[in-house]
Amino acid sequence: MTKEAVQRTIDAIWRMESAKLIAGLARIVRDVGLAEDLAQDALVIALEKWPEAGIPDNPGAWLMTTAKRRAIDLIRRSRLREQKYEEVGRGSELYTEQEVDMSLDGEVGDDLLRLIFATCHPALSPEARVALTLRLLCGLTTDEIAHAFLVAESTIAQRIVRAKRTLSAMRVDFEVPAGEELKNRLSTVLEVIYLMFNEGYAATSGGSWLRPLLCQEALRLGRVLAEIASAESEVHGLVALMEMQSSRFKTRVNSEGEPVLLMDQNRALWDQLLIRRGLAALDRAQKLGRPMGAYALQAAITACHAKARNAGDTDWVRISALYEALSRVMPSPIVELNRAVAIAMAFGPAFGLQLVDQLTAMPAMKDYHLLPSVRADLLAKLGRMDEARVEFERAASMTRNARERELLLRRAAECE
Repeated sequence: MTKEAVQRTIDAIWRMESAKLIAGLARIVRDVGLAEDLAQDALVIALEKWPEAGIPDNPGAWLMTTAKRRAIDLIRRSRLREQKYEEVGRGSELYTEQEVDMSLDGEVGDDLLRLIFATCHPALSPEARVALTLRLLCGLTTDEIAHAFLVAESTIAQRIVRAKRTLSAMRVDFEVPAGEELKNRLSTVLEVIYLMFNEGYAATSGGSWLRPLLCQEALRLGRVLAEIASAESEVHGLVALMEMQSSRFKTRVNSEGEPVLLMDQNRALWDQLLIRRGLAALDRAQKLGRPMGAYALQAAITACHAKARNAGDTDWVRISALYEALSRVMPSPIVELNRAVAIAMAFGPAFGLQLVDQLTAMPAMKDYHLLPSVRADLLAKLGRMDEARVEFERAASMTRNARERELLLRRAAECE
């Protein structure tokens, strides 16, 4: 394997393992910032050793073992947290790869949920909670998080630094809370799991359109949370949304890894078990008798697609009404953009284009690549091909995902 191939493999391993690594270390050292530093130290050592020695059979366990040993060294040098040192370092052999592997299999899920609740502590602002958790669990850079939230990168960087300092100073417990404390953090935890799923469903950047492991982890955490907070309708709404969206994985990319748009997907290949699970979760949310929240409404929209045997059977009028309700519960220009698409499908592209054009003046949408992408699609449907081509090219220049860029450029070429 060439050095470049090893580097790409290490990058892929890091994206898959970093959240587990940081979660396990945070439980040990009780400090999010320190846990991230230790994980990064392990990555640096891997970058030094693996190109020469080869990638180990269980790279995740190797990284965890290395990071834990670094933690022990740090505790030893600082002569702090002696009780934790004894807990981590018990046994003459410290941690073998087999022991770490067993720990990963048995406890890492709980560790990730503990980390989410810790980083969603009420002492932090809602914006800081989301930014920090996306940084740690999804491995997103500050630039990518800023792009997702349409704010300056420096703003996100400051939020993350302040959040780490606050959690460290407060010595926050890395446990899943109960009772009122759980309720107080629940909305942010749900938002973080939702954003974690979305990053896997349509990657912000990189060479792949999907990050399936991230989606699977978000869905698994959602299912665990639905058992812990079974009386909360929005928990079931989020699980329903993730279940039904996960049903499309086989059809979201073609054999070349290129994105396939929703209306072009082979619905016969959608996973019917996941659809049934999603519909059941949505039913549980509705039976709790509370007004539908943002996640339940999005799940209801997704259910309209899931129930349609083919694209032409989709109930776009109902979807438009659901987006109207969603815009009241969760007002945002992105929701308005999606509503415009639904209205275009239900009542014609001219109506949708009027709504999209109103969004172009909004500062928050200036760098959002899906706005020119949607506008291009509507222009193409109206036969305004020259304008559509320009908009597809503009969207391609703005996206950070290589696969999505290729798709947009191909659509631009089709407008010639």
